[in-house]
Amino acid sequence: MVDVTTTLQLAQDPDADALLAQDPLALLLGMLLDQQIPMEKAFKGPYVLKQRIGQDLDARLIAERADVPELFAQPPAIHRFPGSMAGRVQDLCRFLVEHYDGDAAAIWTGVDSGAEVLRRLKELPGFGDQKARIFVALLGKQLGVRPGGWRDAAGSYGDDGATRSVADVVDQESLLKVRAFKQAAKAEAKRAKE
Repeated sequence: MVDVTTTLQLAQDPDADALLAQDPLALLLGMLLDQQIPMEKAFKGPYVLKQRIGQDLDARLIAERADVPELFAQPPAIHRFPGSMAGRVQDLCRFLVEHYDGDAAAIWTGVDSGAEVLRRLKELPGFGDQKARIFVALLGKQLGVRPGGWRDAAGSYGDDGATRSVADVVDQESLLKVRAFKQAAKAEAKRAKE
């Protein structure tokens, strides 16, 4: 379970952020959706999905529902690529059902090392090394999930005072700093290719 006293501002929407703070599956799905769309839209996605389903998010339900692609595509679409991202969400939910009895928090609850949390995250469909490290940093920095070595597992995303990822977004100002960091990194990568 996520600490319900935690206040997140990832979606920049009070209702969506409250869901992220209370529901580990919502938080994991938001992280999965955080690609090729603005971060706020990605992390609002689980809230929108919950509204469209009409009940709490449940990995078993999402894994089995045939209409998840339609729910994603319904205007306004949950993601820029609703069909493929609905498939990824269902793949992730199926994995959670098969390996964690549908409990997203079991990935990090009671785990003694950051390296083990990272390993478990990297096994998830749709989670590569970078996304997994960012999520470890998010858990440690904002949710108090700090098994031994979590900062090492998070890599530079775990650095104190960093403004490089969603793990560092705590308000509108930090969101703008993270955006500026990402834009500078993209510009640098583009220059390196020239």
